[in-house]
Amino acid sequence: MFTERVQSRAAKREATRLRVLASAERLFREQGFGSSTIRQIATDAEVSTGTVMSVGDKDALLIAIFDTWIAAVHHGREAEHERGDRTPLSPDSAARKILDLVEPFISYFALDIELSREYAAVIVRGTHESEVFQALARALLTELETLLARTPLSATAAGGGARTLYFAYLGILMTVGNGALDQRGAIAQFQEVIHFVVDHEGTQR
Repeated sequence: MFTERVQSRAAKREATRLRVLASAERLFREQGFGSSTIRQIATDAEVSTGTVMSVGDKDALLIAIFDTWIAAVHHGREAEHERGDRTPLSPDSAARKILDLVEPFISYFALDIELSREYAAVIVRGTHESEVFQALARALLTELETLLARTPLSATAAGGGARTLYFAYLGILMTVGNGALDQRGAIAQFQEVIHFVVDHEGTQR
């Protein structure tokens, strides 16, 4: 009984958190990050301002919005990853699969350049931590390395290639967030990095 009550309270807190984030995202996208207030978010979510602040200030809410979406994409791919497909991949096939991993994130950042710019600014200020650089980073690195391990690359090259791709991905996301690169340009640049890793790294073994 006690465990059920604890789980029920935890479920309610999570439902409230998600409702606050949904309201914050809607207002941020509709009227702009700078023009949205904690009070407006509270009204939209039908909670108190204190409840909103328990989830986070505006910067923290913005980080959580992006992190939650990115985490959902990774979670949706867990089943495929757990199946453990080890079928060898040609460099071209690997390049396509790697792009498929990263393209949703690039598209999401390009969806609302103004909001992505605010997100990048919060990251640069360093006042709030993002899961993009922690658990979500490990998830993407694992996905990338698993794919590269199915190519002719050595295990060492696959690990190094995954890190190269990850840091290129971060740089491209931040560039998109700053409005200096559009979605098409971002994808083209990342494709260049993919082919450098998949093709060039293989010649260095």
